[in-house]
Amino acid sequence: MEIKPIAIIKTDFEDKFGIPRQSGRVPQLMGRVVFLPEYRNPDVLRGIEGFSHLWLIFDFSKAHRTEWSATVRPPRLGGNQRIGVFASRSPFRPNPLGLSAVKLVRVEQSENSLELVVSGVDLLNDTPIYDIKPYLPYADCQPDATDGYTAETKEYRLEVDFPEELLSTIPEAKREAVIGCLAEDPRPSYQADAERIYKMRFSDFDIHFQVDGKCLTVVDIQTTPRP
Repeated sequence: MEIKPIAIIKTDFEDKFGIPRQSGRVPQLMGRVVFLPEYRNPDVLRGIEGFSHLWLIFDFSKAHRTEWSATVRPPRLGGNQRIGVFASRSPFRPNPLGLSAVKLVRVEQSENSLELVVSGVDLLNDTPIYDIKPYLPYADCQPDATDGYTAETKEYRLEVDFPEELLSTIPEAKREAVIGCLAEDPRPSYQADAERIYKMRFSDFDIHFQVDGKCLTVVDIQTTPRP
């Protein structure tokens, strides 16, 4: 079987560092699903406005490898504990396919484009999208589901100290999204050096920060326009 992308998604992330570990963790993060020419027929979206959320099936395009491992080391478990690859959402899989639930904001259509504006994204810019399916609350949300080892870390967040003079350099529409991504703590859990300065690339900005305990402090921002 051969599959090929139907769209790409445009987001504010050119690097994996800083992307929320799951979709919906930062509701303010926006993306645009841009359909490729072959799929720009508006009929492919007929009825989609009736659904509040969508599943995106995508390619972990920056994680392709010739070999795969039966176990992986989730960063949120400290980077040392191994679990089975199929008991994880690691991008390093036999088939590098991902599944992301996003909120549908609106459909945008013009003579030469067809796009879905979505929120709560967790994807790199230009990630290939293979398929889109409606999210069905009665089928996809199981109230008695258990969350395994992720129960240990799902509520983990940092307090963010973002000085106003630095925050003001970011467009107002993107500020809550930036703060939300920082609160998720982009660092691997095994890194705990309070003196170390980290850099998160977001849109046109390199955001430099330090973490001491559960407080993240932004110390500098550099503007570097995207190519």
